[in-house]
Amino acid sequence: MSISVERVIKTLGDDFVVIDAENHVLGRLSSIIAKRLLNGEKIVVVNAERAVVTGDKYMVFARYKEKYDRGSKEKGPYFPRHPEKIFKRTVRGMLPWKSRRGREAFRRLRVFVSVPKELEGREFVTVDDALLSKISKTEKYVSLEEISRYLGYEMK
Repeated sequence: MSISVERVIKTLGDDFVVIDAENHVLGRLSSIIAKRLLNGEKIVVVNAERAVVTGDKYMVFARYKEKYDRGSKEKGPYFPRHPEKIFKRTVRGMLPWKSRRGREAFRRLRVFVSVPKELEGREFVTVDDALLSKISKTEKYVSLEEISRYLGYEMK
């Protein structure tokens, strides 16, 4: 199934911010994005697979595997394996999902794996408050790409 990136971006209009998630801590970046979405911004995130989760590799894998295995195949709850969907799910968890305001904010978010060719010419924003090198002194972290592979997603 291929996604028409041009059509997806066209739904946002022209006034959106492109954030590069490479080497950003997933939770901190997600909370900042959630706040900006609630303020009415339209945000496109690229390189979602390169966002990182801090912690010991095996503990992070165990936590995500537990979330993925929870529930039943018939009734759910369903947890995604794709890195861009894990990213969106993390942001969704930080929005007031049961209110109209939160759902409308979530509609203003688009997340992509790598950089689509339609966005290559644009300037990317980095969020200094969420950069791994600025906020964490640990060597223990795992990228979303590694987590997705562990859960069984085949990266192309």
